[in-house]
Amino acid sequence: MENKDLGKTSTGMQPNLEALLCYLLGFISGIVFYVIEKENKFVRFHAMQSIVTFGFLFVVGMFLGIIPLLGWVLWYVLAIFEFVLWIILMLKAYNGELYKLPVAGDMAEKNI
Repeated sequence: MENKDLGKTSTGMQPNLEALLCYLLGFISGIVFYVIEKENKFVRFHAMQSIVTFGFLFVVGMFLGIIPLLGWVLWYVLAIFEFVLWIILMLKAYNGELYKLPVAGDMAEKNI
């Protein structure tokens, strides 16, 4: 990891580790860190992006799960996409990058 100064956090944890943890349990951990982190905009951005991204994917997955056959197949495709995205976002956050997804990132930026 580069030695970037990402600022201090309310919890005393390293900002890059806290940002990674925003994604760990999807939108649930995003909500937790959005509520407890009051100071660090880097962490708050990743928390909000996690809430928006994985909250949306959760709702889409629930919808696909009730559609017989095609919905179930698409649910598995979505699950693979979601897993890959989850890994990428955690790595980017841990490396101190403010990696912004197209729509979710814009929404996160407006709400930090």
